[in-house]
Amino acid sequence: MVGSYPRPRWFTQQLSGRDIREAWKDILHAEAFEDAVRTVIADQEQAGLDILSDGQMWFDDTAMGIGSFLWYWFERVRGFGSEKLPHPARAKARGTDVFSIDEAGGVAVRGPIERGPIRLADLYRLAQRQTERPIKACVGAGPVQLSTMAHFESGPIKDRYQLSYALSDIFRAEIADLVAAGCQHIQLEDLGAWIPTLSGEKDFAWVRDVVNRTLAGCRAHTSWHFCFGNAWGNRMHGMTRGGYAEVLPHYLEVDVEEFVLDFACREMADAALLAELPPQKRVAVGVIDVRSLEVEEPEQVAERIRKVLAHIAPDRVTLTTDCGMKQLPRPCAVQKLRALTAGADIVRRELESA
Repeated sequence: MVGSYPRPRWFTQQLSGRDIREAWKDILHAEAFEDAVRTVIADQEQAGLDILSDGQMWFDDTAMGIGSFLWYWFERVRGFGSEKLPHPARAKARGTDVFSIDEAGGVAVRGPIERGPIRLADLYRLAQRQTERPIKACVGAGPVQLSTMAHFESGPIKDRYQLSYALSDIFRAEIADLVAAGCQHIQLEDLGAWIPTLSGEKDFAWVRDVVNRTLAGCRAHTSWHFCFGNAWGNRMHGMTRGGYAEVLPHYLEVDVEEFVLDFACREMADAALLAELPPQKRVAVGVIDVRSLEVEEPEQVAERIRKVLAHIAPDRVTLTTDCGMKQLPRPCAVQKLRALTAGADIVRRELESA
C-alpha cells in the first residue's frame, strides 16, 4: 500500500507536535504505539503484501483525515509557526477545492529552516523489528508541496523556491539516516508534481530539480508518489483535472526508479501513458480505490491490472492501493488489501498459463 493506514480504534494517543523520543518516555504511549504498528503490519502480512508500511501511526488525527501528512513536518522542522493559518492560495480556490484547501491550511515561516526531531530512522527500526518482510519508508509530504503552503513572515527564506531547496536538504539527510538504518525502499511523497498546472510550465524544471536533489545519493530503491490529493475522499480538482497526462511526461527523466501513481480512483484513465515510460523505469499502480468504502471484487481488481499490462510489461509493475487508506474504517481497509492480492493472483495465474 502507499503508506497511511487506519489507526486501530484503541490507539488514541497523539504526538501533538512532540518529538517521538519525548512521547515514548510515556511507557503507555510507547507500548500502544508499538502495538499499533505491529497490528497494522500483521494486517498487511495476512493480506499477502510483499513490501509493507508502518501505516504511519506517527500521523496524528488532524484535518483532512491525513493532515499529519503535512503537519508532522511543519511541527518538526525548525523555522515554522505551530498554528494553522489559511492556505496562501485560499482566495484563488474554486468549487470543492475550497473545502480541501481549507482543510490543508497554511503555515508561517518565521526563522531559518533547520532540521528538527523528525526521526524517520527511529520509526523505521521500530517497524522493521515487527516483521521479516521489508518495510518501505514513505517520506512526505515532500519539499515542493510543503513550500507552497507557506506565508513568509520573517527569516532568511523569502519564497517557495528557497524554501523547497532548504527542505530538500533536510529530507535528504533523513533519507540517508533511513538507508544507514537498513531501509531499502524509499518512497518520496510529493504532490508538488501538480503545482506547475497552476503556476506555469516554467516550474516543471524546478520540481524536477528539487526531487533529484532530495533523492541524490540514495543507495536504496527509490520511488516517487504523486496522487490526486485526498481530503476526506475529495481530490484537488484545480490541480489534477488534466490527469497524469498533463504532468507525467515532464518527469520521465527524473532520477527515480519507480513512479507510484493512483489509477483506481479514475478507473484506470491514462493507463496508456505507461507505454511512454523509459525502459529503465518501473511503475507502482494503484488498483484499489481508497476514496470509496466499497470493497472491490477480486475480478474487478484483475481487470484493472489487465488494463495496465496492455501498456507495460508485468516485470516492470508493482501493484498497490491508491493513497490515503487512513481515512477508511479499518475493516474496510483490511478487505481492500485482501482484494488487492486476490486480484493479483488471478492475473498471475493467467500470465503463468499463457
